[in-house]
Amino acid sequence: MLLAVCIQATAQTAWKPASFEIVKSKYKTFKTSQYAHVFSGSKHNIVRLAPELQGLTGVELPLDVYKKGTNTPLQLKFKENATVLIGVFQENNSEYLQADKLQNAKLILENGVTITGLPSVDVYAISFSKGTQTLNPGKGLFAVLGVVKSSENLQSRNANFPDGKLWNPTFIVEGFSDEKPLFEIIGGENKPVIDEGMSGTEGIQGGFEGGRVVKVGDTYHMFPTERAGEKGVDYYYDRVKTKIGHWTSKDAIHWKRESTIYQASGVYAVTEDDNPMNDRRAAIWSYMPVFNEKANKWYGYYLAYTVSKEIEPNHSFGRIWRCESMVEGIEGIGGPYKDMGIIMEPGLDSQPWEGRQGVASFFPYKVGDKYFGFYSGAYPFNSWADYPKKSGKGWFVALAESKSLEGPWLRMNKGLEPIKTMHPLFVENPIVSQLPNGLYIAIFDGGPDGWGHHLPNMIAYSLSADGVNWAEAHYLPIETKVDKWWDIMRTPLCLIPEGNDVYTIVYNAIDLKRRFHPTGMVKVKLNKDVMESKLKELKR
Repeated sequence: MLLAVCIQATAQTAWKPASFEIVKSKYKTFKTSQYAHVFSGSKHNIVRLAPELQGLTGVELPLDVYKKGTNTPLQLKFKENATVLIGVFQENNSEYLQADKLQNAKLILENGVTITGLPSVDVYAISFSKGTQTLNPGKGLFAVLGVVKSSENLQSRNANFPDGKLWNPTFIVEGFSDEKPLFEIIGGENKPVIDEGMSGTEGIQGGFEGGRVVKVGDTYHMFPTERAGEKGVDYYYDRVKTKIGHWTSKDAIHWKRESTIYQASGVYAVTEDDNPMNDRRAAIWSYMPVFNEKANKWYGYYLAYTVSKEIEPNHSFGRIWRCESMVEGIEGIGGPYKDMGIIMEPGLDSQPWEGRQGVASFFPYKVGDKYFGFYSGAYPFNSWADYPKKSGKGWFVALAESKSLEGPWLRMNKGLEPIKTMHPLFVENPIVSQLPNGLYIAIFDGGPDGWGHHLPNMIAYSLSADGVNWAEAHYLPIETKVDKWWDIMRTPLCLIPEGNDVYTIVYNAIDLKRRFHPTGMVKVKLNKDVMESKLKELKR
């Protein structure tokens, strides 16, 4: 037993790299790691890799010419005897290099790498002598994942990583693509800024999820959904009996809980459909404070659900409420607030894609003399014949419009599909602001890589020149600059400018080993040159 443990530990130690140079080509190299951009001219990135490969240097091959078989042989110059690690895709297709065409190759890692949008990858080792050598294993796409010293003892095993085609479509990761990144992650806290046991978390069993942070003067104000639940009650009830809290901070790191803005009833529904017999404020989520300059007061927009005990999704038939601070002026952000009524709800102008969960969030913003609002739906119905129980999967957004923040708010998508240009399957809780050159930016939850979903698991953003047409999402790999304390990234609560092109993002995330969902903070820096090029591109 001891011997087996030692062999397993050795097999999963990173292999030692060997030095090499690329000869007669302009191909770039990449560090073999999470999110590594493997092929130029593509969006494909590594999302799983065996630890033996971590930190090696790969070669970024051009996707199209290798798929077409029109590439010239790759020449590499080795300073010592070395072993090249080739990723071969498990698909019997002329676009991919076939394993039986490899000569003098040894299979060392079955299912050793997962690359988004591409078949499962087996890793083969091919030995080369010192000097300039030609790497031409055959026609079709393959990946050069690294070069290791010939003295390395390469133990064979099956890493059992999933098929990359589960991640479909592929997505753009900031700093890991052909594009220059708009944001550079420059650091942040390596641990949660609000965690279980800290002052203010008493009575919050399940931590936090969603809401918004705004900065007034030198003070940050956060309005998170507190997954309060009850002691001694199953963790699922954390997301039923919720609160909207008000927290403040001077640095976005040290937080103080000020008050409770709203408390949900936590009462489960008695019928399966959207029926007035049910408590329609059983769970309260996603509070969005917005300052109305004309009215000189803060408005709050929040979501109230019916909650079913049996039917997925348990959060059902969302309704968006508007409230107003009873204290005028910018300093009245802490309230108290009074309800002004429902502004959006399921009804005759709903569409089947809004699903059982819609309306599932709302965020208003101004464009010229009009207002637009992102609203969302989830667990879509294929048609109204599926109402109320037969729902599918997908988290979508669309736009409503109004002449004022008070409303009425009208769906713009009547008879149309939701906005899928951002991501075709998952956009949740977008919050909109403007960059210095006027570009609109929506920052949102990019979807989990977990719970059976294969999504980016990163904070996302999308850009728009007019506030109506939104570009493909980009995703922020913040764990490349801060310690990753989470398993599943959830919702960003803000993108707050701090001067010198630096922005603060406060976010919620999940450590699957724990019931409590903490809150984190990270800083990013805007690249103004990229911002200007994005504006020109979107105005075309």
